[in-house]
Amino acid sequence: MGTTQSFIHLNDIHLSLESEAGVVDILKGISLNVEEGETVSIIGPSGAGKTSLMMLLGGLESSTKGEIHIAEENLSQMDEDALTQFRQSNIGIVFQNFHLIPTMSALENVAVPLEFMGDKDAFAKAEKALDIVGLKDRLQHYPSQLSGGEQQRVAVARAFVTEPRLILADEPTGNLDGETGQMVMDILFDLTRNKKLTLLMVTHDNGLAGRCDRTINIVDGVLQG
Repeated sequence: MGTTQSFIHLNDIHLSLESEAGVVDILKGISLNVEEGETVSIIGPSGAGKTSLMMLLGGLESSTKGEIHIAEENLSQMDEDALTQFRQSNIGIVFQNFHLIPTMSALENVAVPLEFMGDKDAFAKAEKALDIVGLKDRLQHYPSQLSGGEQQRVAVARAFVTEPRLILADEPTGNLDGETGQMVMDILFDLTRNKKLTLLMVTHDNGLAGRCDRTINIVDGVLQG
């Protein structure tokens, strides 16, 4: 494998899933290159395959056909354990619905991925990450005690705390009002650019998409343009 390969390289990615009505073709031959440090927004109508593409990039779903290379590693050839290890070391994910553990404090939620990696400084690093996103006074609060914007900032801190090379954000402002969403995205973009990370973000917000270096459009499982 040559060293000139893009940081993310997708080659003819197909994804088909079984449903009650039979096999559904969700992605139909996606090929894409993304350079390291690039910020890319993914837009398209509901059901177009945007979130499915993010799941494949995060190693949370396996493609039916094609190859996915990230950081010159072939995710398509990895088993579940290898994918988990790769994801823990290289990828941070921010979901629309926050995906915080309700029985854990903000500090514990952010420390979880570091603890999985055996990091003895997990809580110190988690506290620093929460300070960066402006939540130093919310360390011991549980998700139910936090506003939506605060919960999403906890999720952003959790995504960055492992020092990943790639951030995947799936509708990160989907459950937030406009002003709160703007604040969360300012934090997300600042962290991404300061740390020179790669960002792929699914969004329905054209203004938000326009803040990225490039926008790609998926319609009916196919890249447009």
